[in-house]
Amino acid sequence: MRKPVHRPPSVARTAARAARWSATHPWWAIGGWFALVVACAALSVLVPAQTIEDADDRVGGSGRAAAWTTEAGLDDPDAELVLLTAAGDGAPDRTALDAGARDVVRVLAGRPGVAGVGDPVTSPDGSAVLVTVELEPAVDDVTDLQAAVADVAADHPGLTVRVAGEVSLADAIDERVAQDLTCAEVVSLPVTLLLMVLAFGALVAAGIPVLLAVSSVAATLGLSAVVSHVVPAEPTAASMVVLIGMAVGVDYSLFYLKREREEGAKGRSTLDAVEIAAQTSGHAITVSGVAVIVSLAALYLLQLATFDSLATGAVLVVAVSVVGSITVLPALLVTLGRWVDRPRVPLLWRVNRRIGPGGISRRVLAPAVRHPLAAVVVAGVVCGVLAAPALGLRLHGADLGTLPPDVAEVSTLTQVGEAFPSRGSTVDVVVRGAAAQQDEVAGALRSLEATAVGSGRFQDLGVPALAAADDGRTHVLTLAVPLESADPALDEVVRDLREDLVPAALAGLDVEHAVGGWPAYDLDHTERQSQRMPWVIGVVLLLTCVTMAVSFRSTSVALVSTALNLLSVCVAFGVLRMVFQEGWFAGALGFTSPGFVIDWVPLFVMVVLVGLSMDYHVFVLSRVRERVLRGVEPRAAVRDGIADSAGVITSAAAVMVSVFAIFATLSMLELKMLGVALAVAILVDATIIRLVLLPGILTLLGERVWRRSLPPTTPAVTVPVGPLETPVAAR
Repeated sequence: MRKPVHRPPSVARTAARAARWSATHPWWAIGGWFALVVACAALSVLVPAQTIEDADDRVGGSGRAAAWTTEAGLDDPDAELVLLTAAGDGAPDRTALDAGARDVVRVLAGRPGVAGVGDPVTSPDGSAVLVTVELEPAVDDVTDLQAAVADVAADHPGLTVRVAGEVSLADAIDERVAQDLTCAEVVSLPVTLLLMVLAFGALVAAGIPVLLAVSSVAATLGLSAVVSHVVPAEPTAASMVVLIGMAVGVDYSLFYLKREREEGAKGRSTLDAVEIAAQTSGHAITVSGVAVIVSLAALYLLQLATFDSLATGAVLVVAVSVVGSITVLPALLVTLGRWVDRPRVPLLWRVNRRIGPGGISRRVLAPAVRHPLAAVVVAGVVCGVLAAPALGLRLHGADLGTLPPDVAEVSTLTQVGEAFPSRGSTVDVVVRGAAAQQDEVAGALRSLEATAVGSGRFQDLGVPALAAADDGRTHVLTLAVPLESADPALDEVVRDLREDLVPAALAGLDVEHAVGGWPAYDLDHTERQSQRMPWVIGVVLLLTCVTMAVSFRSTSVALVSTALNLLSVCVAFGVLRMVFQEGWFAGALGFTSPGFVIDWVPLFVMVVLVGLSMDYHVFVLSRVRERVLRGVEPRAAVRDGIADSAGVITSAAAVMVSVFAIFATLSMLELKMLGVALAVAILVDATIIRLVLLPGILTLLGERVWRRSLPPTTPAVTVPVGPLETPVAAR
């Protein structure tokens, strides 16, 4: 008499049910997916995305200062700056500069969208003249203004006349991001398709993962436009959707398709092979998707608009990819049947068949399984050396220095900051109190200005630095700091101003105060991330640990997975520091080191890396666990399970590394940082960690890893039950 069958986890059963329904109703599944993608793609055109506004991104003291300034009507309106300098390297002609500035004022005054034009201001050294053009509220297109400035420049060939400001810079960066995104898509698609052809040796099989990934990304971009009205979108969110969507979409399809082909090669029918793939690879895909989403959701703990946007886009694309993998993919496989392996690339097909699963990886695995302790020590030392530089990681907000220098607006604003201190690094001291105290407050702030400038740490602006609201309740003092925005000393200046200078100047007054401006904004955001980073890392690791423990019913598997994920993260952080903070390979990668890592990148790298590495980690452990459940000795189960899945893992990692490496070639430094860190970390994770450390640790732990995963009765034998060979307990 048979005892109860050891049933697969509920996640696997859910995936199997979805796959069987899709496989038995293929045209409904394919048609439904097609309709979903078309509808979502239409949304991206019909629904304008809501982007992050200044008010969404306020944090700490700088956020309070910005809110008070806006409430009092003292915030500066959007403006474009027209900079006039001598053409080439010639000495500036003061007469020519003044004439050009007068023409700029004459041409721009009264133009549509222009609220006012300021008087020309000459730089302290007389080498440049600056004209400030105040824009009307809600103006977001300055092409007409730029054309007018170009006409003035044409009339003054001895001058260089350039215009830049918040609006024009934002437009230029959006255009550059779009160009980078298009470049990444154009390059990544053929590269990914080529890798899939190498992996499968057949064109149809190679095209299916790419098709699913592209359709998942397209659907997500449309959904993101709708969701942005709840969670405003950050400009680079679309790039993140493409980056992650291509990686997980291809990987999920790869896992599923490889297993279906493997079962088909054993003589099973297409329907049975699809169901087995659903219960095994489908289980791994679903667990992996949950792990990725859990990791990304931890970014919401930061309560920062940028991270909320990035997390939302990434969560959406992973969820859509998982749904596609367990619905339309089985339907496609059943519909195509044996045509999945057509047309074959003769040479590649024969090579793949001859090598077989794990043919190459067994040579790497054999020493790790035969000498597990030595393998763990050596691989651990290598990873430790790569991770050690992470201890010196320095974070800072993005600034002009991190933007592509070949963008005209970037170079113009950089030159403005150099020539005019009042347009460089400035901080705002905002004081709010009763109107009856306005004279005392104004006097205290003038005294503060004199003390600050006299200390040598601040500069005289050369223009009135104190402004007051009409009701007399709010005052703003602007102080210029003669430091580059990336200089670590700038953070100390902001701290000293907040903790010492401002409290001392306002002592005895019943007022509120806050220090704002871009230096304070950067400091507040960096400190928020630094303070909450341990919590985010802890939550990510804890939740992924719980996910693995529940999915594999093994505390040991969960702890090992968590430790290896943490090691991968440390390697990524070490790479970020050495490449971008210290400038290793800067020339080869085409950037100038800013001396820091952009503050939001490490955390995002961490959650993405943990999530993506779980893709093949879950897949590998699932194959090992299958063998353990069949009664295979643990050492042999580790060797054969990892070897048989190694080909899939290699292909999946190759796709991830190639996609991320493409992003490393883009011009935006944030995308370059993400690409380099993830490409190197995934490469290390898929080779040293998964092919050496993981099998070594599992071999050392032996049967203890899987004790709770085994059926409650022993010994386990294999009997055929339906399409699967399911372990049951013998009497």
